[in-house]
Amino acid sequence: MRFGVVLFSSDRGIRPATCARAAEDAGFHSFYVPEHTHIPVRRDAAHPRTGGAELPDDRYLRTLDPWVSLGAAAAVTSRIRLATAVALPVESDPITLAKTIATLDYLSDGRVTLGAGFGWNTDELADHGIPGRFRYTALREYIEAMRALWTSDVAAYQGKFVSFGDSWAYPKPVQSHLPLLIGAGGTERTFDWIAAHADGWITTPGETDVDAAVRLLLERWSKASRPGKPYIAALDRATPDRIEHLSALGVDEIIIGVPDKDEASALAFLAKMGTRLHS
Repeated sequence: MRFGVVLFSSDRGIRPATCARAAEDAGFHSFYVPEHTHIPVRRDAAHPRTGGAELPDDRYLRTLDPWVSLGAAAAVTSRIRLATAVALPVESDPITLAKTIATLDYLSDGRVTLGAGFGWNTDELADHGIPGRFRYTALREYIEAMRALWTSDVAAYQGKFVSFGDSWAYPKPVQSHLPLLIGAGGTERTFDWIAAHADGWITTPGETDVDAAVRLLLERWSKASRPGKPYIAALDRATPDRIEHLSALGVDEIIIGVPDKDEASALAFLAKMGTRLHS
């Protein structure tokens, strides 16, 4: 079992670079940060955990840019994976975002994992020109277009939301295949999308039945004739019984949340958890 940490990075508390360095020192495999460009004050979209306009955490309003945060983390680490849980690619220009991610992978010597979401906040997506009903299509096109830019000397793409002619775009990622994990509710639609376009799944904080969801994902993966198995990262408790259960279930990584406390408290938490999990 691998262990990662997710920092709900904001303009308060521990900074991403400090947290990532401490997580690496404590033996963690990966460091995740989220993304929201903004939160519209008036929203029709309900938060999946509260069921309404209420947000479970005011850091949704205060999130740092994930790629700047991971760039800062890359500069002070050498081993830990640099990841998002989750980024919202369709809220950026895809050509520019492909360049940003490729540059981060190049400068970090191939340590980037793209954790992406479809976007529960459809009002936020709409401000970026993405209608909520097309968010699955838009994400597919963004990923396909970015992969073209990452892997082809001369890349082109034509779609509903992304279109560009023959182009050069460097640097390329160090990784020949930059991993894509999808963070979304464990539904058949999500898992069919993953089986067709992604490498694995990140569970959501409100997932009520991980066991059934993992079984469904493995079923959809097999039905799509994908080789091997999807990478599964679970936002869960890292207690001995959960580690044993999730490992037997086929989960590859447990992601632990860094507490929303001052820097000293967060550092103490990381050191304590690292000692317990890796001793």
